[in-house]
Amino acid sequence: MSTKKALITPGYALTFILVTALFYLWALPNNLNDVLIPQFMKAFELNRLEAGLVQSAFYAGYFLLAFPAAKVMDRFGYKTGLLTGLLLFSTGCFLFYPASVIGVYGFFLFALFIIASGLAFLETGANSFIAVLGPSETSEQRLNLAQAFNPLGAMTGVVAGTIFIFSGQEHSAEKVASMQAAGTYQAYLQSEIARVGPTYLIIGALVLLFFFLIWRAKFPDFKNKTGEDEVHQHGKISELISYPHFMKGILAQFFYIGAQVGTWSYLIPYIKDYMQKSEKEAGFYLFITLLLFGVGRFASTALMKLIPASKLMAIYSFINIILVSMAVFIPGGIGVWSLIITSFFMSLMFPTIFALGVKGLGVNTKLGGSFIIMAIVGGAIWTPIMGLISDKASSLALAMTIPLLAYFYILYYALIGSKPGGPVNFDEDQKVVIAH
Repeated sequence: MSTKKALITPGYALTFILVTALFYLWALPNNLNDVLIPQFMKAFELNRLEAGLVQSAFYAGYFLLAFPAAKVMDRFGYKTGLLTGLLLFSTGCFLFYPASVIGVYGFFLFALFIIASGLAFLETGANSFIAVLGPSETSEQRLNLAQAFNPLGAMTGVVAGTIFIFSGQEHSAEKVASMQAAGTYQAYLQSEIARVGPTYLIIGALVLLFFFLIWRAKFPDFKNKTGEDEVHQHGKISELISYPHFMKGILAQFFYIGAQVGTWSYLIPYIKDYMQKSEKEAGFYLFITLLLFGVGRFASTALMKLIPASKLMAIYSFINIILVSMAVFIPGGIGVWSLIITSFFMSLMFPTIFALGVKGLGVNTKLGGSFIIMAIVGGAIWTPIMGLISDKASSLALAMTIPLLAYFYILYYALIGSKPGGPVNFDEDQKVVIAH
């Protein structure tokens, strides 16, 4: 008799597919930010520190709303949380239209904050939901499979941004001076700002479609071993802090998101600085790195059948330490391609850190997941710091020391910090099963 367990709880394949599609959906605005940063630098004449505030506004939404999202889902269940997230997501996208008409940078930052507030609900809910929608032994594999569709959304976002947001018009200082003298420069800047709106309107409409699909989908009732419904089982912070692997997982995610967001946010400027490429050419390189990220997700899911997730993450972290070191000390073609390749090895880190961090938390899973999602604020903190280093030192290569330091901590977490521990040592009483 086979003891092999189903990867997904029987009867919920369609729900798994719909929730997995959300991983694709929230990647669109996440990686459009990498296009918005150089676009806003041009349209609003910003330095790199000021442009880095795009990520600060965005990931502040994650930080501030992840905990409320967990409390909503703790009280009303995963489905309510996901629907709330989709509604906020679409609202933020639609706000891009008035922002592009008014042409105020702060309005765009506000719209990004609303989008990210919705994504905090989606990521907190979807990651936790996928982690428990099947046997706990395969949670890392299941979450990596769902997360594998995230890079597809990332690539779609970058391609859309490169085609529809970048105009390809990059004027020299002499051309700008002549346009200012002729009184046409402000009209040019306004036209660059206006290019942002339509892409987000289309995304907003797509999000509303998924709101309807999720609303109609069947969601399971999670129960503990005594048969009590999930909405009556509330997580407790006092219990969470007694799990060292969870606490260290928060810090690991904080560093990882800083490395990922910082690398992708400044990849286009790095390429323009050290390879003298145009914005559209640099956008193509960004697409390549995201393609590698997607390939890495699928490859890692397959490799996890042979290599434990934590050990594979340790190998990937070590490789990225070498690659980012090359980007720091050998800027130019070698540095650019080193940064591009890091995305392949980043690919498993977010879902693996998340799955390792919430493993064995039982009824604390949603609450614990919210804290790990809150750690996404690393993108809000490290990205402007990298911009500040670049502005002060006139070197984006030096700014890449931030991702380098991050991979050292992730290596530690993979080898040592993720080892399970806690008050009940992950016995059967901590498991959450699904009632049919």
